[in-house]
Amino acid sequence: MNLKRIFGAILTILGIIALIYAAYTFLSAGGDSMGDVKILAVYGILGLIFFISGIGLVKRTKDES
Repeated sequence: MNLKRIFGAILTILGIIALIYAAYTFLSAGGDSMGDVKILAVYGILGLIFFISGIGLVKRTKDES
């Protein structure tokens, strides 16, 4: 059981969920209110950071048998 790989997978899944929510917020935004832009930016940036760090953690971790 490799804890780093599991944590990387969890970070990747959280990043995907945040990016999907940011895309949903972007598509459902009717007007250009400042609150929607802030929410979109926060979820988009956090999702991207989680996704990239999760993928990097999974790729860098070596398998140990």
